[in-house]
Amino acid sequence: MKNKYYYLRLAWVKSMRIGAQLGCHQKPKRSFHFRQYQFPICARCCGVLIGETSAIVTLLLGLNTPIFIDVVFMAIMLLDWGIQYINLFESNNIRRFITGILGGYGCWSLFFKIISFIYHILF
Repeated sequence: MKNKYYYLRLAWVKSMRIGAQLGCHQKPKRSFHFRQYQFPICARCCGVLIGETSAIVTLLLGLNTPIFIDVVFMAIMLLDWGIQYINLFESNNIRRFITGILGGYGCWSLFFKIISFIYHILF
């Protein structure tokens, strides 16, 4: 007889494998936790996924941000990552999450603008 949490644990293990395959480092200190379970991706990657999804939704709704704003959003995430990478100071998960949202939004918004520009040139 299987424990009542067997399938939950099985799903968690599979999601952790998928997170690792997507390239996330999955460091426990840099990840959110729910009860005793670590999220399958770190705080910044969670933010990036939310930012990417929100960029797709806003672009499908016809809302558009200026290219300058997209670049600034990506620069904010890069700056937070860079400062932490060179050990100037340690970022926290909330900051990683917020800068991930901005970076993910800016990256995908700019990506779709570039694709749209190329499409209009060719067709």
